[in-house]
Amino acid sequence: MTSAEPHPTRAQPRKGDVIQIRASSETKALLNRAAALRGQKLSEFMLDSARRQAEETLLDQRVFLLEPDAHAQFLALLDAPAAPSDEVRQHLTRPAPWER
Repeated sequence: MTSAEPHPTRAQPRKGDVIQIRASSETKALLNRAAALRGQKLSEFMLDSARRQAEETLLDQRVFLLEPDAHAQFLALLDAPAAPSDEVRQHLTRPAPWER
């Protein structure tokens, strides 16, 4: 074994799986500009953006398991307009700051 070869008992750090993607030159230029504005490499920017979008997508998934009566009650609450409070009415009826 030469000094340039890794020691057989030491594990080499894994960089991660490879994700390949094809994009138009316009899209790549757009992504490059955005990455540069954030001070990131293109791959860092893309992975960061994709991860955020994936998290948002997963968080948007909601499952409500309700009995039929509770479901009807829930839908009625969603469909019923909320009654504005006196405080909300005051805010909506007073003149805008630039009109005073």
